Amino acid sequence: MKLNMAEEEDYMSDSFINVQEDIRPGLPMLRQIREARRKEEKQQKANLKNRQKSLKEEEQERRDIGLKNALGCENKGFALLQKMGYKSGQALGKSGDGIVEPIPLNVKTGKSGIGHEALLKRKAEEKLESYRRKIHMKNQAEEKVAEQFRMRLKNKQDEMKIEGDLKRSQRACHQLDIQNNIQVPREAWYWLKLEEEAEEEEEEKEQDEDEYKSEDLSVLEKLQILTSYLREEHLYCIWCGTAYEDKEDLSTNCPGPTSADHD
Repeated sequence: MKLNMAEEEDYMSDSFINVQEDIRPGLPMLRQIREARRKEEKQQKANLKNRQKSLKEEEQERRDIGLKNALGCENKGFALLQKMGYKSGQALGKSGDGIVEPIPLNVKTGKSGIGHEALLKRKAEEKLESYRRKIHMKNQAEEKVAEQFRMRLKNKQDEMKIEGDLKRSQRACHQLDIQNNIQVPREAWYWLKLEEEAEEEEEEKEQDEDEYKSEDLSVLEKLQILTSYLREEHLYCIWCGTAYEDKEDLSTNCPGPTSADHD
């Protein structure tokens, strides 16, 4: 019977509504309280920060004003200096060779310890010096590479010049030997020949074991031997381009037996 009455109870009755109204807000109310407290603490911190900032600014202003104003007679230290003969604007010391302006005041505002700024300065200087050493070493390496390139280029040019002088000497030797009825060169490489003729002669030629091969000589050695032959046998200098009358005429008018003598 009681069960049936409970089922038939009206949901809009006062008993049901009163039960619903008795439910407390619970967790949402606690969140609102915490949020209000957090905002209040944040505002207090901001006010305190602004106050501290304004105090620092006021302190700085008072300090600047105090440093700008000169000491007056009411200052005991200044009064004692005046009694000893000191005048405003005069240098300190008996002979007047001391400082005129007061020692500057450097206010430390950071939280780092004494000597920290000097440490940072030293590290910065060491870093700069290390960077300069690296740049100097890099420049030296680049200069060394450039110098090696110039030397290789110069050596290549010198080799090409020596080869050109050798060919000129071979042509001159061939012509002068023919003019003097010499039909066979003293050495095969004394005369400049076409490559095919040289190869054919090389195949037919049999050299003695004691005879040195021309391939064993460098281009410079060949040039030295051939120019010496031209000077002794034909009184001819390839750099002067002249055949002299006698040895006295050659030694007097030719600068020397090498290309450097004619530069």
